[in-house]
Amino acid sequence: MSIDVGTIHRGKAFSLSHVPAWLWLGIGVYALALINGRTLLGDSDTYWQIAVGQWILDHNAFPRVDFYSFTKAGEPWISSSWLSQVLLAASYNLAGWAGPIALAAACIAVTFAMLTRILGQRIPAFLAIAVTLAALLLSLHHLLARPHVLVLPVMLAWAYGLLSASERGSAPSLWLLPLIALWANLHGGFVFGLILVGACALDALWNADRARHKTPVLRWAAFGFAALAACCVTPYGWGSILAARKILDLGELLHLIYEWMPADFSKFGMFEMSILGLIAGALYGGVKLSPPRIALVLGLLHMALAHIRNIEIFALLLPIVVLAPVASQFALRPAWGARSAAPAGVMAAVMLLLGGWTWLLAANTTFAPSEGHSPAAAVEALKAHHPKRVLNDLPFGGYLIWRQIPVFVDGRAELYGEAFDMAYYRALQLKDVNQFVDILKTWDIDAVLLTPRTPAVGLLDNIGGWRRAYADETAVLHVRTAN
Repeated sequence: MSIDVGTIHRGKAFSLSHVPAWLWLGIGVYALALINGRTLLGDSDTYWQIAVGQWILDHNAFPRVDFYSFTKAGEPWISSSWLSQVLLAASYNLAGWAGPIALAAACIAVTFAMLTRILGQRIPAFLAIAVTLAALLLSLHHLLARPHVLVLPVMLAWAYGLLSASERGSAPSLWLLPLIALWANLHGGFVFGLILVGACALDALWNADRARHKTPVLRWAAFGFAALAACCVTPYGWGSILAARKILDLGELLHLIYEWMPADFSKFGMFEMSILGLIAGALYGGVKLSPPRIALVLGLLHMALAHIRNIEIFALLLPIVVLAPVASQFALRPAWGARSAAPAGVMAAVMLLLGGWTWLLAANTTFAPSEGHSPAAAVEALKAHHPKRVLNDLPFGGYLIWRQIPVFVDGRAELYGEAFDMAYYRALQLKDVNQFVDILKTWDIDAVLLTPRTPAVGLLDNIGGWRRAYADETAVLHVRTAN
C-alpha cells in the first residue's frame, strides 16, 4: 500500500487555509481562558452553584425551599439557573475544577467567535476582530465559571435573531423560541431577553412599510406571547419569571453587591475610554441611527452604567445593534458571506485537538478557587469545635455550603432580601454595634468566621464570652467561651 505524500500535504494545507478568522479567534480565546483558568474561579458563588447542581443530580428533583442556611431554612426558594448548575456539577464530576473552567471557557470562546462572525457579515475582517477584542476586554471582569457566562452565546444568538428580523421588517422565526426557553433554564436574566422582543418590535415597525403596520404588529405580538410562554417551560413554570424579578427588588442592597454596583468613573478605565471613543467616533463620522436603535443603544448604556455586571451585555450587543446602519451608511464591505462556515472536517479536527489539549492541560495543572474564598484551614479548626450555628462573612458562604455547613448568609440575595442583608451588613461593619450583639444573641451564634478586614473581628477580640480560636491571612475564627 502506497501513501501519497502530496495528498497529505494538500490535506494539511486545505485544513489550515479553510479555518476562518472567526474560528481562529474562538480558538485563541478558549486557549487563553483555559490557561488562565483560575481567574474563572474568582467568585465564591461557584461553590454553591455546583453544590445545588449536585443536589439536583443526586435527588433527581429541583429545590423549592432553602436547606443551605439556618436563617432561612424551609423558606421558599427556587433555582432559576438549575440547568447551568447541573452542567457545572457534571463537568466538575468529570474533571474536577478543570471541568467548570473548560465549560466556561468554551462558552466564552463560542460567544466571541459568534460575535466576530456576525460582524464580519457586514464589515471588514480587521474591524470585526478589533470590535470583538474590545468587547472581550470590557467583559473580562465578569467572565467567571457561573451561570451568566454559560448563557452568553444563547443571549447573543437570541438578540441577533431578533435584530435580523427587525431589519427585514418581519416577525422573528419561531425557531428562536427554543433559545429563550433554554435561556430561562440556564439563567434568570432571560427577562432581559423578553424586553428585547419589545425593543426589536418597535424597530421592525420603523422598518416596515407604513401602509402595512398592522400585520407586523400582530406577528410580533404573537411572537412575544409565544416567547413569554416559552420562558415558562421550566421546572418552576411561571415561578421562574417571578423569581427573576426579586433581584431587582433588593433596593439599597444592590449598591453593596459588587457586580450590581453602578459604574465607577473615579479612575479612568477601559469602560470610560470605550464610551468616550464611541461618542467621539459618532460625532466625527456623523453616525445616524433610527429612533428605535437610538433607544436600544441608550438602554444598553443605561444598564451598563447602573450595574457593572451589565457591561458585558453592552459590549456584546451594542456592536450588533449599530452594525447594519453603520455598515450601510459607510458602505463597508463584508469579510465573508452570511452562510460562511468552516468545513465539517475542519471543525471536527479543531474540536478533537482542543479536547486533547484540554485533557493534557487538566491532567498536568492544578486548578482551584482562590484561597480568599476557600478558608479550608479555618473550616477544619471550626469543625474541631463542633459549632451549631456559625455567623459567616459573605465571601465564605459558598465554601461553607460546599463543606455542608449551614450558613448564616450566602450569595443568594434574593432569598435573604434587602432588610435581612442590610441589617447583616451594618452589623458586621459595626455601623450598629448593638445590632451585631443582637445577632449573636438572637441566632444563638456559637462561632464566627470572618475575613481579617471585617471590623467585627476587632470587637470580638475585645468583648467577653468570645476567644480567637484560629487566624490566618484568609479568615479569623472566634468561638464562644463557656461561662
